[in-house]
Parts: sequence; structure tokens; C-alpha cells
Amino acid sequence: MTFETMHIIALLATGAVVGFASGLLGVGGCFIMVPVQFWALKAIGVDPTIAIRIAFGTNLLVVLPTAISGAATHHKKGAVAWKAGIVLGLTGAVGAFGGAWIASHLPGRVLTVAFGLAIILGAIRMVTAKPPAVEDRPVADILPYILWGLPLGVVSGIIGIGGGVLIIPILVFFLKFDMHRAVGTSTALMIFTAVGGAISYLINGLGVDGLPPYSTGYLNWLQWLLLAGCSIPMAMVGARAAHLLPGKQLKTLFVVVMFYMGLKMTGVFAYLHLPL
Repeated sequence: MTFETMHIIALLATGAVVGFASGLLGVGGCFIMVPVQFWALKAIGVDPTIAIRIAFGTNLLVVLPTAISGAATHHKKGAVAWKAGIVLGLTGAVGAFGGAWIASHLPGRVLTVAFGLAIILGAIRMVTAKPPAVEDRPVADILPYILWGLPLGVVSGIIGIGGGVLIIPILVFFLKFDMHRAVGTSTALMIFTAVGGAISYLINGLGVDGLPPYSTGYLNWLQWLLLAGCSIPMAMVGARAAHLLPGKQLKTLFVVVMFYMGLKMTGVFAYLHLPL
């Protein structure tokens, strides 16, 4: 049970693509990172249930340095509402810890289908969502942030994502944030949800039989190193290229990839006997 050169190259390429897209478009890369990790682990003989849990846990670990870097950048531009981000983050971390615990006790098939559906919904949102013009100030009452943070954290932990794609529309549509501040504040939230979820995946995977090499619980350090090592520097490249490349076309490409990954993870292609 060892990673072959092909798997390592695939993970490096995934990290580079995800990082570049993150810097260019501000989109998360879980819809690519989780499936690639899952398929790489299955290819070396890891049980599918263990493979999807490792993919979720390691993905959250990759999110952490990216979120820290993003939050620092947005903070310099005054685009992070730290009070809201910390409240959402702390409650989200508790929820993510619980969500990861739930995921550690669910069958792998349930997790892959849930993740696939989440990707498809995310793709639909990217195609259809148009943030409204916001004239009001963000909601000042702390209670709504607590009430939103906990369930968002649970979902993030269960399907192994940082939660940015979930919280941004809530910040904009319900909590009256403008888009720039919503994006910046979401990066602060993701720091906490990534920590809470990753710790839970680590703890709940300790002592489990059938883990691949370089794993601690449901975290795989080799995959994390390959993905994060490429995604962080490429995010900087993507940010610099943001005004030089046709972003709309690239966004369309990513939506297509999201639909493909979602349909494949849910098993639609296999059900229809399509060789995709």
C-alpha cells in the first residue's frame, strides 16, 4: 500500500490547479481535492470508507494554511469583520468537530454521495447566484452568527470542506454583508472550521486498521504536503493573474469540472453505465 509516481504527480497537479483557481477566482478547491485524494487512495488499496474520511480530513488540513494566508491578505485591505468571523468561527469549529465525528461513523457510500450532491449544488450556485446590492450595514446582533455558525460547522465537518462556499451567500443575503467583506470574513471562519474538523478527523481515526502510510488518524501528511506545497504558491500566482486572464471562461470550466466530479462521486455515471 504505497503511493506510486502517478498518484504523486496527480496530487501535485491538483494542488497547483486548486491554488491557481483560488487566487484567480476566489473559489475553494475541495471539489477537486477530495475526489482526487479519494481515487488515489482507492487505487493503492485503501478501503473506500477509510479513503473518503482521509480525503475529508486532509482537505480540511490543506484549507488551514490557505485560509490563514487569505485572511491576512483580506485583513490588510480591511475586508475582514473579525468579530463576526471569530464568533462564526468558534461556533463553526465546535460544529465541525461534531460533524467530523458523525462522518467518522457513517458508511463511505453515504459520505461520497453527500459530497457529490454538495458539489453539484455548489456548481448550480456558481451559475445562478447573483449577490444583491447591499445598502444596509451588517447585522450587529451576535446571536444570528452563533445560530448560523454551528450548523454550518457541522456540514463542513461532515463533507470535509472549509465552509466558505456555504457561508458567503448567508453573509450576503441574510447578514447584510457586501461581497468583498463576505469573502474576507469567510476566510477567517475557515481557519476555525478547518482546525475543528481536522482535529476531530485525527482523533477519530487513531487506531483504525487499514490506514495508508504517513497517516495520523484520518489525516495523511504526504497528501497534505503535496497539495498544500503547490496550492499556496500557486494561489499567489493566480491572484497576480486575476486581471490578465479571461476569468469568465475559466469559471465556466470549473463549473463543468464541478458537475463532472459531483456526478461521478454520486455514482450517476456508473448507474447509467457511462465510461466516464
